[in-house]
Amino acid sequence: MPKLVSMYIRHVLIGFGLAGVFVGLLLWMNVGNLWHLVTHSDVGIMAVAMLFFGNAVVFSGVQFAIAIMRMGDDAGPRGGKRRPVATRIPARVEAVAPTRRGR
Repeated sequence: MPKLVSMYIRHVLIGFGLAGVFVGLLLWMNVGNLWHLVTHSDVGIMAVAMLFFGNAVVFSGVQFAIAIMRMGDDAGPRGGKRRPVATRIPARVEAVAPTRRGR
């Protein structure tokens, strides 16, 4: 299996795990009286499943995006020597106003 595919699968599983922890904490802390709504409804299981999978897609995408962005080379700036630019030297700029014809 290619390294990128195995990395993608690993980070998707991490995202699903984070989503499970997040939804579990939402239910355990009873945010918005969510535990009561889920346990006293006939479609509570489906609501928790939708909440889990929605968060899993988001967390997996963010987890993989962070992993990809961290793959970059952190060698620092490349090129010539960086010299400071003098910013307090005044420069003459000619201001020319357009002329109005007819006056």
